[in-house]
Amino acid sequence: MSTLTSPEKEQYWIDVAVELSAQFALTAAEIDRKAELPKDNLRLLFERGLDTAILPEEKGGAGISYATFGRIVFEIARGCSSTACIWLMNTSAAESLITLSNPDTSEFYLQQWKQGKRFANALSEPTSGNLFLTPVQEAKPLGDGDWSLDGAKRFVSGAELADFFLVNASIDGAPAFFGVERDETVEIHEIWDALGMRGTRSQLIGFNQTRLKAANRFGQVVSNRQNLIALGLPWLSLGIAQAAYDALKVQAAGKKLSDGKPLTHVQWIQYETAEAHVKLKAAKLLAQHLLELADAGSEQTIVVSMEAKILANQVAKEVADLGLRVGGGLAFTRSLPFERHLRDAQAGGLMAYSSEMCKLFVGKFELNVRDE
Repeated sequence: MSTLTSPEKEQYWIDVAVELSAQFALTAAEIDRKAELPKDNLRLLFERGLDTAILPEEKGGAGISYATFGRIVFEIARGCSSTACIWLMNTSAAESLITLSNPDTSEFYLQQWKQGKRFANALSEPTSGNLFLTPVQEAKPLGDGDWSLDGAKRFVSGAELADFFLVNASIDGAPAFFGVERDETVEIHEIWDALGMRGTRSQLIGFNQTRLKAANRFGQVVSNRQNLIALGLPWLSLGIAQAAYDALKVQAAGKKLSDGKPLTHVQWIQYETAEAHVKLKAAKLLAQHLLELADAGSEQTIVVSMEAKILANQVAKEVADLGLRVGGGLAFTRSLPFERHLRDAQAGGLMAYSSEMCKLFVGKFELNVRDE
């Protein structure tokens, strides 16, 4: 890898993701049907070096751009959305713990990640909705400089595999973030029975007098730091949209009408395929613009990430719905992938920040509305 030029290096990692995605697509339906974690997929992503590729070269990563990172999320999601979601959350949690911890703790998490340990985000409280960055569960001081947390976090993707959690709590009324190692005080509640992205097994996590160590508390966040989840979520939805779009084209070309011609000759399908193509292309361009801003360190990434998420979430649902209609009655069954794409497409709009919250933020920004 060291002999590759920068563009070649970036393309190398994209090619790896494309290769693995095709393999993931073969088992995506079974993973969804069984609602099981895609352990083999995650292992392959680690073994091929994709887990730590976002890290700078001096930390043992590949130093890939945000543009390449987003494309990797897209390609993985195109093959298996649950795998992409867990991988995005694992990468984001690990990168955050490495970047925002003190030097000694950062080095510890870095070495753990390189060894294949798993990380997960445990930030959403059962009653907090989108307010995952403003926790209401108050941590109790232990008197020795540490704190104790009693509470729960929901939608923790890949929770059952995680060795470390990124956890938030309120301390003296202010948000605080910690790295927490899994121990006997962390309980996995196996309640996952989801509509879509069933392979994420995003369980509810209980914390029972879990120690929040002062040494594992985040320091001050760098103002222009980019959040991998915000950058990756639009591409997660776009990967689902692309998979649905590819499938509908195959179905339209393969299914015959009574006169022997394929469905591609039906005028309404031609019209709506054109509309889906244009919307998908537009959503990709906006999401690509987001990553370009992130690579440039622009402060505009916050609002553009929400714009990109709104469009990507909507396009995913629309393209998946079109696939279902092109597939006809059989598409309502597991014989075709459209019902799975339709279910998976719903998830993006619910992930924080939800589409509604993103629209509220963008609307206020455009109308110059400031909360008093």
